[in-house]
Amino acid sequence: MTGYQELLTLAHDPRISSDISRSPLGAALAAGAGPEPGAEDMQAYGRRPSIIMSDPPEHDRARRQVMRHFGPPHAPDVIPGMEPSIVALCNQLLDGVEASGKTRLDVVDDYAYPVPVMVICKILGVPLADEPRFHAWIYDMLTGTDLGPDATTEEGKARTEKARASRDALRRYLADLIDQLQHEPRQGLLSKLIHDDGPDGPMPPEQALSNAMLLLVAGHDSTVNTISNCVMTLLRNPGCYDHVRSRPQLLPRAIEEVQRLQAAVQFFPSRSATADIDIAGTVIPKGAAVHLVYAAANRDPNRFANPNRFDIQRPDNEHFGWGSGIHTCLGGPLARLEVNLALETFLRRVATPRLAVDPPPYRRSQIFRGPRHLIIDFDVITD
Repeated sequence: MTGYQELLTLAHDPRISSDISRSPLGAALAAGAGPEPGAEDMQAYGRRPSIIMSDPPEHDRARRQVMRHFGPPHAPDVIPGMEPSIVALCNQLLDGVEASGKTRLDVVDDYAYPVPVMVICKILGVPLADEPRFHAWIYDMLTGTDLGPDATTEEGKARTEKARASRDALRRYLADLIDQLQHEPRQGLLSKLIHDDGPDGPMPPEQALSNAMLLLVAGHDSTVNTISNCVMTLLRNPGCYDHVRSRPQLLPRAIEEVQRLQAAVQFFPSRSATADIDIAGTVIPKGAAVHLVYAAANRDPNRFANPNRFDIQRPDNEHFGWGSGIHTCLGGPLARLEVNLALETFLRRVATPRLAVDPPPYRRSQIFRGPRHLIIDFDVITD
């Protein structure tokens, strides 16, 4: 579904299930059949349904359990409390580039990646010292599942197998961590989930594992894409970088417009219809897979004037860059903080950047959108 109004309607329709076990994709996975190209992204989040692949009441309970330790009213300081660490790391990364004497950097590897990884590790209670290990696993997972028409080639099959091995390794790592936390509670969301004394009780370890996979991968991957997409879009549009640099109050609007134009998540393929649904003159049959393509709805000319134009001052910019309905990204407020602070620091300190390669090499994915690398040249990094 690609029209704005149709997607909005279906995103809020209880007859659209996100439970992967009810979808054709879930049935294929359960039967051991190989998923279609791109569908293996779903397996990155663990074997048991996570928040994003479940329906009420299970979804509501799990979301309450996570939000109890992540945001207001029970944990109002978790997200804003990350601001000093984010700003310090952003400056440290740029200080390192400045000290190197180089005038070229890769926005993805040198800047956009380290920030959200540090943040999600700190929030979850995952040791940051282990980052090099799971960085490689997650890279292989997402590279191996970013499959297009070459999925059946020998190279594609090799990537798929490497991705499967990396998923298993990450799953084992997190399972071991959760086992440790059961016996030795410490700071962090994962420990709090499995020792929760709130009204919903503790989250079972196997469910905590699936949600740990989700939060670790989705909690940084989409933010890396968003930071990179923002820098790229500002530089692609003449004058925009300097315009926002001189008027930092425009930054939040610029970020939202980038999310509309270059959504980090294009769609999520676990949904299906639990009944016949008549919409826009078409009947979606019960049991059919339903793809809500946020990226297309965000460019619907019936909703957005000049939809392919980057317009910082765009009015009424209610896009689907963070999802919609009960599955609206629960990490959206954190991601907005990270992206705002990362870009604010970058704009303030990196003078006259230019895209060295445009278009940059993109990731192979039908689901996630972002450059694999974003090489820029610049004149100087200021203090």
